Amino acid sequence: MKNKTLLVASYYLLLTSYLLLISCLGKSNKTESVKFQQYYVQGEILYTKYCSNCHQKSGKGLGLVYPPLDKSDFMDKNIEKVFCLMKYGIKGEIMVNGFLYNKAMQGVPSLTELEIAEISTYLYNFGNHQLGVIETATVSKAIENCAN
Repeated sequence: MKNKTLLVASYYLLLTSYLLLISCLGKSNKTESVKFQQYYVQGEILYTKYCSNCHQKSGKGLGLVYPPLDKSDFMDKNIEKVFCLMKYGIKGEIMVNGFLYNKAMQGVPSLTELEIAEISTYLYNFGNHQLGVIETATVSKAIENCAN
């Protein structure tokens, strides 16, 4: 377990260093780029911990049991709802890419708005998504609306 933690920490530091170097070389808005890289890397770690068991590391989902997150028409059309699903989960049917899914998804109520923003930044910037940083304020507003 200690070796796995050390490996994850080493991977995180190496990836962060690499991404920061690339962002400093290729972006004019360095502050935004650094923030994006931090959110993206932390989002990937959180995604792996909370989401990848069902939705898979690739985001392709698991057959007709768990829907894909990569190339997902549901995610494209329901960004704010996705934030709510992370926190509160969902029961009942959901249509994704023309397929019906009916497996309950447990939310993670302990996720902070920052963590949801980080996971969302990761999700909405791999595959066919390229939305940049998902701001905490955007997540806060959506969470407030879905809680009501």
